[in-house]
This record gives sequence, structure tokens and C-alpha cells, in this order.
Amino acid sequence: MINKILSSPAEAVADVFDGATVMIGGFGEAGSPIELIHALIDQGAKELTVVSNNTGSGRVGLAALIAQGRVRKMICSFPRTANSLVFPELYKAGKIELELVPQGTLAERIRCGGAGIPAFYTPTSVGTPLAEGKESRVFDGQTFVLERSIKADFSLVKCRLADRYGNLTYNKTARNFGPIMCTAAVITIVQAVSLVELGDIDPEVVVTPGIFVKRVVHVPEPAHESQLVAQGRSYP
Repeated sequence: MINKILSSPAEAVADVFDGATVMIGGFGEAGSPIELIHALIDQGAKELTVVSNNTGSGRVGLAALIAQGRVRKMICSFPRTANSLVFPELYKAGKIELELVPQGTLAERIRCGGAGIPAFYTPTSVGTPLAEGKESRVFDGQTFVLERSIKADFSLVKCRLADRYGNLTYNKTARNFGPIMCTAAVITIVQAVSLVELGDIDPEVVVTPGIFVKRVVHVPEPAHESQLVAQGRSYP
């Protein structure tokens, strides 16, 4: 019997290894898998390459992982936001690497990674520093830059509903990066607010089919990044 449900976030991330590439879902705070990230901090993996929309807020979640010195490189679109307390200082000090990627390009690089497409051309970064050192071609009189796809060893994702097969639905903008990150990793780990029985999710509304998910953890009352930041909380 297929049952992808594990007992805890700690069990779910136990085999994340040093030097792994880890995709972390979330569109800002929406969809950020705080409990899985904190479990990864406790687990101890280091020298990670993290792919995410941003670098986290305050000193919790992804920002806490970075603050612990566990991330070697960030691949993201928004390395600095209103509550970015950790990454900017480490970057200025030369203690962490950054690959800056326009948000649409980041999403497409991840989608292509999951679809088995090695690279694609886009006009987005033409004429900017982000195009330096990359191949370019002209199609119908317009210049395009070649961007390589992104794949990961692990993806950490938050969803609204899951069943034991790993079929998922999401909550609004939490869907922005979660589904494509599920397809682009060798091992996708999901924290779900609610677990339901097989058949309770209408197949017509399944966003991520279970074939892309390896592990599911029930986190019925997940932490909210903005609340933790407002309270001045830090982890650990």
C-alpha cells in the first residue's frame, strides 16, 4: 500500500546531505514551509545551494538557515526585501554567493528542469549584466539569451491538502512556485495543513499529482513568517 506520510518534519529531511541543491517553495511568506526549514536547521546539512523566490525575512525560516551559515549559494529573484536582515550583510561580507534571476526566468528554469528541457531562450535579460557570459541568438530580428534549466536534489514545499499518495492542492499564491518545484527535484518533501482520504480531493482540482511527491508531513498549525518576524522571534 502506497503511503508517503511520515511522522515528523525531522524524519522527512533526515537524508538531506551536505552540498545538496534544495528548492524551497513560497512566494514571500505564502507557501513558505517553515517547519521543514527549521527541521533542516536542526538536521545539520551544510554547504547548500538554495533555490527560492527570496532570501527570507527576519531570523526565521530560510533567513534562519542562512544565518546559521548553512547556505553556500542562493539562486533567487529577490535577495533583499523589507525584512531581509541576514542575507544582505552576509553577501556584503563575501560569506555567501548569489545568482540573481528575474522571477519569470526563475520559474521557467525550474519548470524546464522538471520537464526535462535543458535550456531555453528568453529576451528578459538582454543588454543587462545578467546576460554577461551567456550564449545569445537572434530570432526574427530579436536577441534572446540562453538560460539553463534548474534541477534539485530536494524540494521543500507547503500545501493546503494532501492524501497519502501525495496528491496536492495549494492555498492561493502558495501555488506560485510549489508545483514546479515538486517536478524538478529528485526528492520532494511536502508539509500539508490537512490530510484527507484517497478520493477526497477531486481529481479535477489536483494541482500536483502524487507521482512527483516522495514524502508528506502533516503540519496542521503551521507557523506564519510575518507573525514570527513581528514578534521578534528567531530560530533556533
